[in-house]
Amino acid sequence: MDVKPLKSFVAVASLKSFSAAARELHTVQPAISRHIAALEGELGTRLFIRNTRDVKITAAGLQLLSDAKSLLKQFEDAKSRAKKAAKGELGQLRVGYLPSACLTFIPYLVKQFYSRFPHVDISLCEMTVSEQLTAFKHDEIDIGVSRPLPVDGGDGLASHLLYQDHLCVVVPEDHAMAGSHRVKLSDLQAENIILFHREEAIGLFDTIIHLCQDNGFSPNLSAQPKHMQTLLTMVAAGLGIAIAPYCVAKLYTKGCSFIRIEKDQTEILTQIHYREKGLTPTAEAFVELAKQSTDIIQEQMKE
Repeated sequence: MDVKPLKSFVAVASLKSFSAAARELHTVQPAISRHIAALEGELGTRLFIRNTRDVKITAAGLQLLSDAKSLLKQFEDAKSRAKKAAKGELGQLRVGYLPSACLTFIPYLVKQFYSRFPHVDISLCEMTVSEQLTAFKHDEIDIGVSRPLPVDGGDGLASHLLYQDHLCVVVPEDHAMAGSHRVKLSDLQAENIILFHREEAIGLFDTIIHLCQDNGFSPNLSAQPKHMQTLLTMVAAGLGIAIAPYCVAKLYTKGCSFIRIEKDQTEILTQIHYREKGLTPTAEAFVELAKQSTDIIQEQMKE
């Protein structure tokens, strides 16, 4: 977009001199004259009345001067916004997150991002893993934070580890095991066990099932809620005990007791997910911030 003619016009109109306008714009006077002549030819009217001593602006020129200043400001603003958008400093960021996995650190990440990019419109939405996959498919989110995605469900998406958690047993506060420091997994074979729904965390579900089988029993599943808060509510109500990532202790846990599993070294992962190709600068900036914050996130989850 060539705005040089308008800039030349505004300079001449403001300084009332072609030679002074040329000096102001670091160019030569013939170039200024060509720009003015081109504008006058396009508009079909004179913008200045010149003689050997001074330059007077016409009525048409006065009107154009007002509009030209506004247009030039809009042009500079547009350039500035385009540059900021290219750096991820402007635009929107849509984040889907699994509350039970990242409720502690999502506020930290968003706050840090917003402090750096205050002109980005950020939207947050609680989503299960399956909901995040659907949202990615329909271009409804830019970023997802959850457990690892199903191997056959995350096509076109990349993931980065944010923190590692461990498993625990969740029992009602009046349960015989409540208050124990550690528990053997084999001690749970007679219990009604509540697990997070497999569709929402296939890897987590299968890991727990295999772990129980490795300890000599198949768990007696009494329920598979789709939300971790529901799982905790069911445990607190005495409907069973649960095996879950320890991070659920960050949720509302009244009536629940959390116990480590003896000799268990299972690592439960939480990741950030994003498109491998076509990532917006804004989303790319958020991913980079998350990667840089992994140590801080890990410490926050230990608190």
